[in-house]
Amino acid sequence: MAEALGGSGRRYLGELLGSFGLLLFGGGAAVFSLTGGVFESLARVVLVSTAFGFGLAALIYALGEYSGGHYNPAVTISLALSGRFPARDVVPYIVAQIIGGVLGMLVVLGIVLGGPSGTGSIQSAAQAAALGSQSYQMSGAPGSFSLASVFLIEVAITFVFIMVIQLATRAEGVVKSLAPAAIGFALFVGNLVAIPVDGASMNPIRSFSPALVSLYWTTDHWALVQSWLFWVAPIVGGILAALVERALRSPAATQKTAPTN
Repeated sequence: MAEALGGSGRRYLGELLGSFGLLLFGGGAAVFSLTGGVFESLARVVLVSTAFGFGLAALIYALGEYSGGHYNPAVTISLALSGRFPARDVVPYIVAQIIGGVLGMLVVLGIVLGGPSGTGSIQSAAQAAALGSQSYQMSGAPGSFSLASVFLIEVAITFVFIMVIQLATRAEGVVKSLAPAAIGFALFVGNLVAIPVDGASMNPIRSFSPALVSLYWTTDHWALVQSWLFWVAPIVGGILAALVERALRSPAATQKTAPTN
């Protein structure tokens, strides 16, 4: 099958599968810990952070050779701006990421619908925080931080996260083989910091996929209404990371940038 797909097909399928796995692991942890009702706040923060961070590292190790292991539109755009990823593949990658993320969250929804009595319809905490999405302060949404605060933390935390990706995956890096572990650890720490503020996104499909799937319910559509912020802020953070990577790039590397896939 891999040969039949061709080079581009393998890259796009790798992104779809990686995004599927990331939302199944991390999104599943976020939702199941809410519907189960057994986790205290600190335990839930650690659980979701671990699922996303370790899940991302594992998926990059497994599928990164095919697609570069982006699984995040902000990463794809940032690498393209750095000249390390072909611009022609940006849109196909983002489409594959969205499809994979939505499929992952559909599996999570299917599991939730077969849960204990009362879980199937959820009907609580703004439909289990719109299936584990992120939020800022707005009528009908569970977020307690203002739009400005959430925008700022998403830009800042995504900037640091993607800066790690940019620098850890450079061709001249001495520990490039450890890049997936560094990236997963950065996502883990970023979630620890940001989950108490807004649920932690750092990835547009991390927010958009559950928000879209939460339309299964006829009410509580606040997550989809707010999803614009979790597209814009991570992409802004990724743009800033691209600028930093260019500023830190050695003269030799400037002459010939290395692709990530």
